[in-house]
Amino acid sequence: MLTVLGIDVSPALLERWVDWLAPDEQPFFLTTKQATAWKLPVSDREPGREDRDTYRVYRIDRKAARTIWLSEPAYDDLPRPTRAALVRAQVNYDRGAVPTVRAWSKILGPQLRQQADGHRFVWWKSLLQAPEQVLPAVVSEDLNPSRHTEVRSWPKQFPRVRELAGTFADGSGPNCFGTVMAASGVEGAETVWMVREPFEEWLANHTVPGGKDAVPGTVFVWRDAARLVQHAALTIGDGWMLHKPSQAWSSPRKVRTVAEVKRATRTAGWRLERHMVVG
Repeated sequence: MLTVLGIDVSPALLERWVDWLAPDEQPFFLTTKQATAWKLPVSDREPGREDRDTYRVYRIDRKAARTIWLSEPAYDDLPRPTRAALVRAQVNYDRGAVPTVRAWSKILGPQLRQQADGHRFVWWKSLLQAPEQVLPAVVSEDLNPSRHTEVRSWPKQFPRVRELAGTFADGSGPNCFGTVMAASGVEGAETVWMVREPFEEWLANHTVPGGKDAVPGTVFVWRDAARLVQHAALTIGDGWMLHKPSQAWSSPRKVRTVAEVKRATRTAGWRLERHMVVG
């Protein structure tokens, strides 16, 4: 069994990760002028949920208002100068999944020689013949491991915490709000993209203001300057906390210390408030 971020990953999930990191067709973002100059067909096709997270569509530069979808054969058929320019444009527009050749040359070796840009490349399935060597590094980038194996006493009043701790969701969508609600007893909340409104309703009906960091059942809620909830986590006792950093397929439900979660979530303009689960 492969272990990533301290969490067991089944062969079936690893296969899905390959499809989400390197789908058969992937989006490239560019301006109308670039699409015309490079003779690339613009598409109205919208990225799927996993595509949004793999390529971080939500942060693409607004200048890149056009999208093209390419398969690996179609990409390979492009003139080499066009491919090079296309890859560099993705970096400039802040698209995700455009790693550096330097970072991966030791793992992928000669497989990178055919890439269009000498400094950057994009993931295709041909580069993932040994996914157990690649995917752990991709998923672990910028994330700390789950420490659920270090927990010695699980909260009896929150029996689902132990079940959820140290797991990956079956795709993009499940987020921090649903994780907190599921751990607190809301059936099925861990499987959906829980938006702010139902989380706020649950918070109002099932918690009271306040709570202590050292005891189970304190919900940490981070709000931005407009008072919109941005993140949530749940204390599980003895200084430990359960949270899911994001809705991305690569983001696990993990256990970290309260101090570690607070440090990782520190964001300019966000304010932390505490609620205690009741009932």
